[in-house]
Parts: sequence; C-alpha cells; structure tokens
Amino acid sequence: MARKETVTIQNILEAAFEMAREEGYEAVTARKLAAKAGCSTQPIFRVYKNMEELGADLFENAVVYFEDFYSKFPKGHKTPFVDLGMTYIKFAEKEKNLFKLLFLQSERHDKSFYEILNGKGGFVMKEIAKAKEDGCKDPSGLFARMWILIHGAACMTITGDYDMGEEETVMILQDAYQAFTAQK
Repeated sequence: MARKETVTIQNILEAAFEMAREEGYEAVTARKLAAKAGCSTQPIFRVYKNMEELGADLFENAVVYFEDFYSKFPKGHKTPFVDLGMTYIKFAEKEKNLFKLLFLQSERHDKSFYEILNGKGGFVMKEIAKAKEDGCKDPSGLFARMWILIHGAACMTITGDYDMGEEETVMILQDAYQAFTAQK
C-alpha cells in the first residue's frame, strides 16, 4: 500500500506565502520552509524541482493577493488615479514584504510592473479611461506622471518616511492630477 502524502503543494505554498508576508521573500529557504510546513525538505523538492520554481508560484500567489486587496479596497473618489494611488500606498503600508516582492525587485517571473499593477481587473486601464472621460487629452502620459508620485509615496511608506494621513494623501493626489492636467 502506498504511503499517503501528508504535506501537499498547497501546504508548502501556504507556508511559503506566510513566510514571505511576515519575514520577506528572501527568508524563504528550503530549510526554513520545511520547518514552517512541519516537514523535511523532501516533500518540497518532490513537488518543486528547485526553489526558483517554488518562487514563481509564490510570486503568482502574491499577484493574486494584490488583485484581491485592490478589488476589496474602498473606492469612490471622482478624481482619476486617486483610488489607484490610495490602494497602492495602503498596500505598501499594510503588506510591506509583499509590496517589496511585487514592486521593488527586478525578478517578476515574466510579468511587467504594469501587468502586475493593472491586474486581471484592468485597474490602470479603468483609471486611464476615467481620465479620458474627464477630458484629459493624454491620459496615459498623465498616468506616468501620477505614477512617479504614487510609487514614490508608497516607497516612502516602506522606509517609514511617509507620514501623511489619508485625507492629506487624497488632497496631494487630487492636486497633482489638477496640476498635471493644467500643464497639457
């Protein structure tokens, strides 16, 4: 009779994801993961050829997590890019290690920064369409300008250098949008 597998790919991936959230992606090593999953390294390497393969699945789980976070985050600001900016900045604040994994490293497992940010829900495309409806002549160019501000604020959140409250951040994003649209 064959021995029943007690540690599944799901167990391994959940333990790896939890480690990445709590300690950072770089903390996910085979030995530490095995300890977290309550097994030896053998079940990990039975399922995955190597840690890079596991890293790709872990990254994909983080992408899905970000999309879910974005979808559930409260929205309702009329000004384009404000909801996107607020969600991104809050994600950096609440999920520092996942933010670093997704948006602050060059290895993105064949996904572009834009693909991750836009998500399956077309988050960026919806904001660009909103800006176009608002009369913006170059909404994609405006997104690029807004993104520099939004990404900078999120990165400052990671380092603890961003101390603006929610209302103040909304005002900054709205003011930037107005200033950038007035320049064109």
